[in-house]
Amino acid sequence: MSYFASQPIRKSKNNRGTPLNDYLDKILRGQPINYEAFLKKLPEQFRRRHRDMFATEKVQSNRWLVTVRDETAFAELQNVAEAPLNRVDAARKGDSHRHGTEVSFLLVYHGVLASSRPDVVVIKSDSVDIGFQRAGSVLVIENERNFYQYQQMLKFTGEALGWALHLADCDVVLGSGNRVTRRAILDWLQGYEEVFCAFDYDAGGLQMFSTIAASLGDKATFVQPPDWQPWLGRFRKLPDTTERFTRAISLAEGLGFVPLAEAFRATGKFMEQEMILDE
Repeated sequence: MSYFASQPIRKSKNNRGTPLNDYLDKILRGQPINYEAFLKKLPEQFRRRHRDMFATEKVQSNRWLVTVRDETAFAELQNVAEAPLNRVDAARKGDSHRHGTEVSFLLVYHGVLASSRPDVVVIKSDSVDIGFQRAGSVLVIENERNFYQYQQMLKFTGEALGWALHLADCDVVLGSGNRVTRRAILDWLQGYEEVFCAFDYDAGGLQMFSTIAASLGDKATFVQPPDWQPWLGRFRKLPDTTERFTRAISLAEGLGFVPLAEAFRATGKFMEQEMILDE
């Protein structure tokens, strides 16, 4: 067993020493690094996932060769490490998308809507503009079609949880893919007592939930049927790559969703959340 798989990670209280970008450059060039010092430089959301992101081989005292296991996560880490000061600064450098926006908009269905149209919450880094009283719980739905069919999704979620859910006591938020994992949005979701996550049953959906759970802890619940057997016929999406399929199995098992991992193995496919509406 690797030393770093068994030892606790101690958080550094300062930012001195080798910059994070230097470590990333050495990893890309295949040069050995001080892995423990590198871990202290990682942002929390990546530190929690380091065993999935990297494989290590000790080559000398305090020096390890590091191999990237998860290229997508590593690319995200590179973007974070090289993030400009703000979106305007990023635009000056040729790509505003390299920096997150200073404001986020969330579409929300809630119990006191004046019409059938969803409400809007405006989230800034230092303030939130919200025109309604939040419920105790919230259902975050990944895509637009399922969000529009929020009543059916509330019913499905209630059946999965074992109790009825209604709009009067559970707001419904459009997650818009991984936008919901932005720090400002996660901080806003922290204000709910319970956060139910209805995502695709694949590597991407599980990775999003893993990120949310790392931030929200036990408040976050991944919505899934109590018994996957009746749903196996709805696993229709072929994984893009073998690596993505094995990644989904690894994530499911790591999160304790063993029956979902078994469903992946039994079908060799993923299930998109639109299949919930296929009744």
